Amino acid sequence: MFQKTSATKKVIAMEKRIRAIPGGTSASKTISILLYLIARAQGDETPTLASVVSESFPHLRKGAMRDFLMILKQHDYYDDNRWDRTNKTYTFETGSTIEFFSADQPSKLRGARRDRLFINEANNIPFSAFEELEVRTKEFVFIDWNPTTEFWYYTDIKGARDDVEELTLTYLDNEALDQQIIDSIEKRKNRKGWWTVYGLGKLGEVEGRIYTGWQIIDDIPHEARLGVRGLDFGYSNDPTVIVDIYEYNGGFIIDELMYKKGMTNKQIADFINATEKGNLTIADSAEPKSIDEIRSYGVNIIGAKKGQGSVSQGISFVQDQKISVTKRSINTIRCYRNYLWKVDKEGRILNVPEHDFSDPMDAIRYGLTGFKKPKKHVPVEKAVEDYLFEIQPGRDIKAKERELQSTVNSYLAGL
Repeated sequence: MFQKTSATKKVIAMEKRIRAIPGGTSASKTISILLYLIARAQGDETPTLASVVSESFPHLRKGAMRDFLMILKQHDYYDDNRWDRTNKTYTFETGSTIEFFSADQPSKLRGARRDRLFINEANNIPFSAFEELEVRTKEFVFIDWNPTTEFWYYTDIKGARDDVEELTLTYLDNEALDQQIIDSIEKRKNRKGWWTVYGLGKLGEVEGRIYTGWQIIDDIPHEARLGVRGLDFGYSNDPTVIVDIYEYNGGFIIDELMYKKGMTNKQIADFINATEKGNLTIADSAEPKSIDEIRSYGVNIIGAKKGQGSVSQGISFVQDQKISVTKRSINTIRCYRNYLWKVDKEGRILNVPEHDFSDPMDAIRYGLTGFKKPKKHVPVEKAVEDYLFEIQPGRDIKAKERELQSTVNSYLAGL
């Protein structure tokens, strides 16, 4: 059950207009702010309006909105008649309302005024959106984020206004955490960059990010052509992930179709067949039995080609591509932002990816193997000729021909 923690008590104690809450992983930032907004709405003497905003509606629906509804239900506050599914608003007995919308809706940003505002993961929305929202808010504004990099709060808000209060929260402020999660966090203390941001909740640069520069887009352009699907198997501990990969404008677009645990091979096959049937699915070849079973249900599926160094080669290939991701691909975006190289005990980055956040990234890598062009076979004569011309450009043609023939003859004699 969602409960009050040290994080909640610290959030309640904040008083200034701009209430900025950077923090580490599992610090109960979002939950604590939502608990406070709910408590205020339930205690209002006159009706108020609070807005909860994040970068996109899919992000909101699977994040703050889901947490909000779970809090109400687990505390027996929820009344289905008070939840407007169309407008995404909940109206309490006091007449106060909490609404949810995304920062990519211009009409909402410039719409009606509100009393209270919460911008979830504020580092993912532009400063212009913050300004549109803040200027139309009467009482106070909460913003929270993981301080992975500097953004507009540090450059345009902090130090520039006297109505700003900053509270840093960490996992130690969240007494509701399971010990397994605490252990998982603390085992990364040797990772200076990661620990600074996610452990201590301080501004830093997470070292070892594998992918950067991907673009988040609203939807798939009509001109984009669906190429293949990537599939990473999971079941109990890891999710099964399916992504569509489109070719567009010299790059690729990723669209997440599935991110779910407990999926059987039959359920995976049924899901694929219920979508656009016939497109090639490229899956993890480490599970040939699963691939064969899914194929028996009529799915066009093969295993990704693997070999020594295939993971690092595949990652290198993905790094070289122009990648876009649809904004509804919430889990893929989250994993992209947190997919890191492993680090040894001395803090040195290794050329091996961490397993955490790897599932969508693996599905993408498998799928993109379908676009890799095979290396052309170069005859030995041509290879030797190119070699000679490259390292001895000043020699005359006859000398090159004689040396080439001699080298080729020696090579063939040794076969």
